[in-house]
Amino acid sequence: MRHYDLVVLGAGSGNMLLNDDLAHLRTAVVEPDRFGGTCLNRGCIPTKMLVAAADAATGARAAARLGVTATVEKVDWKAIRERVFDRIDPLHDSAQRYRRRHGVDVYAEEARFVAPKVLQVGSERISADTILVAVGSRPVVPDIAGLDGVPYHTSDTIMRIDEMPASLVIVGGGFIAAEFGHIFGALGSEITIVQRGPRLLTAEDEQVSARFTELTARRHRVLLNAHATAVTGDADGVEVRVVGSEGEQVVRAAMMLVSVGRRPNTDRLDCAAGGIDLDEHGHIRIDAACRTSVPGVWAVGDAANHYQLKHMANAEVRVVRHNMLHPQDVRDLRTTVAPHAVFTDPQVASIGLTEQDARARGIPHLVSVRDYADTAWGWALEDTTSFVKILADPADRTLLGAHIIGPQAATLIQPLIQAMTLGQTADRIAQDVLYIHPAPTEVVEQALLAL
Repeated sequence: MRHYDLVVLGAGSGNMLLNDDLAHLRTAVVEPDRFGGTCLNRGCIPTKMLVAAADAATGARAAARLGVTATVEKVDWKAIRERVFDRIDPLHDSAQRYRRRHGVDVYAEEARFVAPKVLQVGSERISADTILVAVGSRPVVPDIAGLDGVPYHTSDTIMRIDEMPASLVIVGGGFIAAEFGHIFGALGSEITIVQRGPRLLTAEDEQVSARFTELTARRHRVLLNAHATAVTGDADGVEVRVVGSEGEQVVRAAMMLVSVGRRPNTDRLDCAAGGIDLDEHGHIRIDAACRTSVPGVWAVGDAANHYQLKHMANAEVRVVRHNMLHPQDVRDLRTTVAPHAVFTDPQVASIGLTEQDARARGIPHLVSVRDYADTAWGWALEDTTSFVKILADPADRTLLGAHIIGPQAATLIQPLIQAMTLGQTADRIAQDVLYIHPAPTEVVEQALLAL
């Protein structure tokens, strides 16, 4: 049995652990798929490269409101796809070569625990003093009658299709569904969304979710309070039987995307054999320092938290690296209030409590809502639907949550993330900071001043 100082399970965020400070350790990386993980190969990066193309098409079509007549003459899907993956795909081989050249053993088969800190990797058995579990997650495939007998896509596969579908039915209404609805809708597909809940993006603040649902329904067919019960397929596409508030109906489309959530890959690890505790959702239980139930075994990312956010995994990796190097000065993750964004049209960004959460938990709160239309930049855009919403504590004046729907939401929310993380009051960041006029950030300033 080969023994290592350090074994990293998963070469997505886990691969980021390894730097010069740990170069003295005898190290192995176990990655049965592709280096870069979900973010690089199937998630954040390729989808945002596709969103850039979708935004360009959307912007051209929307330019008429500014007095500019523009059209989208052609969408070359293969060129769009190749721009993405011709850049991404070579990174796997180069990352493997880089690690091996610097003395790291790379295993390309799946690992499972056979005992605490002992792993079976293919035909080999290895052990380690320290293990980082960063095995990520994968799409959930729902139990729909006939689904296993038709060609369907998940977020893992749909970006690599050969031809743009004339029509696409999306089962699911969360952030992945929203982004792909924007991508394929903007590039020319007719979109139908089948959502179990009463709105799209139901995890967002109700006001944001309602506005997003309203705007999406103007562009796409949106079936709410509906679920897919059966699917059949033929050479021309799929037929999805849908039951909902409008009764039973059949949705026909050239292609089907299933996007109902993701699950951690921990079920492939035999964590019980490794002595590693899981929660009821299959995530590895970790403390604030990212330690598992087994000393010397750490866990980060989708395998260990419910955020499914690359920036949270990156922060966890930094904590683990520090704690490995400084066992006498163990640090906790500095914040567990994770911001997120949905890169769709319009963009959505959020951090902290929603108004419905604050009400349900009986948390006293002030609310301020400011429309983009109230600012000079909003006038310039002819924007009538976007807004910033901020929740604050009426006693100590700190921020409880912030929610933005509109252009550049993922950027505009950053000063609110900083204020919330550092405990700055709404009054201080409203009155002691200058906001450039007439920049987009003025809408944030006005929402703060209104508190």
